Amino acid sequence: MAASTEIERERDYVRGLYSRLDVLRDDAREQLEGVQRGAVGGTHQARSERDAFARLYEDRIAQLGEVEDRLVFGRLDLLGGVHRYIGRIGLRDAELQPILLDWRVPQASAFYQATAATPLGARARRHLTTEGRNVVRIEDEVFDAALLTDEETQLQGEGALLAALRAERTGRMTDIVATIQSEQDRIIRSEIAGVLVVQGGPGTGKTAVALHRAAYLLYSHRDRLRSSGVLIVGPSPSFLQYIEAVLPSLGETGVVLASVGELFPGVETTLEDAPEVAALKGRAGMADLIAHAVKSRQIVPTEPQVLDVLGEKITLEPSVVQNALQAAQRSRKPHNVARQQFQKSVLGTLTSQLAAQLRTHGSTIDDADLGWLREDVRGSQDVRVALNTAWLPLTPEKLIQDLYARPNWLEGLTPTWSQSERGLLRRDRDAPFTVSDVPLLDEAAELLGVFDAVNDSQKREAKAQFKRDVKNAEQAIKNMGVEGLVNAEDLAAGFTETASRGTTAERAAADREWTYGHIVVDEAQELSPMQWRLLRRRCPLRSFTIVGDVAQASAAAAAPDWATALRALTTEFRLEELTVNYRTPAQITDAAETMALEHGLAVTKSRTVRDSEWPVDELVIVAEDLLSAVVDVVDEDRAIEEGHSDARGTLAVIAPPRLVDAQYDELAVRFGNDVGRSARGLRRAIAVLTPQEAKGLEFDAVVVVEPNEIIASSSRGVGALYVAMTRPTQRLHLVGTSALS
Repeated sequence: MAASTEIERERDYVRGLYSRLDVLRDDAREQLEGVQRGAVGGTHQARSERDAFARLYEDRIAQLGEVEDRLVFGRLDLLGGVHRYIGRIGLRDAELQPILLDWRVPQASAFYQATAATPLGARARRHLTTEGRNVVRIEDEVFDAALLTDEETQLQGEGALLAALRAERTGRMTDIVATIQSEQDRIIRSEIAGVLVVQGGPGTGKTAVALHRAAYLLYSHRDRLRSSGVLIVGPSPSFLQYIEAVLPSLGETGVVLASVGELFPGVETTLEDAPEVAALKGRAGMADLIAHAVKSRQIVPTEPQVLDVLGEKITLEPSVVQNALQAAQRSRKPHNVARQQFQKSVLGTLTSQLAAQLRTHGSTIDDADLGWLREDVRGSQDVRVALNTAWLPLTPEKLIQDLYARPNWLEGLTPTWSQSERGLLRRDRDAPFTVSDVPLLDEAAELLGVFDAVNDSQKREAKAQFKRDVKNAEQAIKNMGVEGLVNAEDLAAGFTETASRGTTAERAAADREWTYGHIVVDEAQELSPMQWRLLRRRCPLRSFTIVGDVAQASAAAAAPDWATALRALTTEFRLEELTVNYRTPAQITDAAETMALEHGLAVTKSRTVRDSEWPVDELVIVAEDLLSAVVDVVDEDRAIEEGHSDARGTLAVIAPPRLVDAQYDELAVRFGNDVGRSARGLRRAIAVLTPQEAKGLEFDAVVVVEPNEIIASSSRGVGALYVAMTRPTQRLHLVGTSALS
């Protein structure tokens, strides 16, 4: 069959899929409007059911909207003449027959894994390239030799993949669902249990694999992950902005994305400590220091204390405090929670002592009076001071601030430390928290706990209410005739007294004690032992997907290998390696790997799949002309871009931190609003970044400023330069005051 006839056939089929998508959208909107118009009784249950159904329909409308672009991208031709179309979500026709398979279902796996040697029941695989709702190209890979006729096939090999690789970058990551390769697909679909480490060099698709794995797990393990959610941790806000559109485009929106500076509710920071300070704060031994700091705030007085209770003088003996303190410590409850037991014990002793003293004065005190006396004791200013002096309630923020601001206290807690080590932690109490402080705050919160009897009661009642809501939801589903379309627990999760209860993702992000069903960590080689301890608490099931490249580690607290890096998380993990570099042209890969190896950095070798027509460009300039020379290089590169496409690609200028602001100002004079700084720059044609901010990102072209200074900036400067040099998909320029050594 002629190619033109085939493409028209595909266009007709794809138009039918979009028509069905429109029908489903309209149905969801009508159902939403019906729920919103419907009469609602005055009970909490009736209002809850209405709000929950409304939220489900709103989520469905959002999901159907997100998959508009490239709804379908492939077709499998199977034995017996059966065709299966593969897309972002699954669709059924009006008779509920499948007309589009979700890429995550097992029946779609052959689209990614079939080869001529192992066809997995497929005779051919077809890639559909669309623009809007129109098919503009088809490419076939044939596995069955009987199909090989010139009239009926177009053999383009890896055309779809290479077209995606050559496409210009937009400043936001796009999914690779249409071009997932076999080794990537195997990792994406691997089991959810345990810790999976995905190691791969630059350009091997680690981030894409991690995100598609998150989407796959959410689809395949929906019962498990529905209420617990998935956490995706990235190295920086700029990285999160870069990837934020991928999961919604795959039909998933219920995910928490957080940078390592946002993992403690109430704190959002991008401030970095000096490398030596970050390395100290990241050490596993900081957990012991914080534990000692908490325990040191539980103090037995050295002398008896005379306390005034409504004019009566009673004595608090040190032994009473010590016994109460030890009993509370044996409970192994967090500091603020165990404090309740401590207070109860001391107050009981003091109340008995006061009652006995009053009896000696001739007062008649019976058991009914003890409750009143206890309140008198509790309300005494002297008693409150004594109790707080012995066992003061603490917040994580105050504990860490005191640790930094009270050098004498820190010295008493760290007898084996040097003065220079203690000096690294010294800072004023009002200094802002840094990224390295976040795991310390979380460690302190774990040891301190929060005591709020009212809140605890509310939590217990909320759990009981949810069980009741599930039963009510089951009945509501039957009443509305939507069995099989709505899950009772999903519906119950939407029951609320107010419209602002929030999604699972929103509630998870705000709750430090929330535990996730799965955690994905990107650029994981950068994490410190203390950061791994934090993540371990967030997922007690130890279900992790960890992606990174130890050769790209640039953080001071980073480890040299995965076994060392994950010691605070687990001793058992399975390792998968990505070996094919899809993104970076061979010329750039060779230059980056040569630089790394010459400086003693062990890199993960990979096989590149393509070359670039542009060689790596190195320019050496005098210091006073450096900033303007970078502007000229950017100008010349943009001229190349304009000559190759009507659309503009993206360019990053990656510079040492001390030069970033000055370089941004210089570029802004020439290019105006086309230039952006840090995460904000990712929406502009030209982004000015530090090597740390560039982690995990990709651009059409990159200009690296002062590469030798990047190397010299820290003990891991070679890794930082390796990261910077491997960000481009087309062109790399090096501009410095000396040749790269």
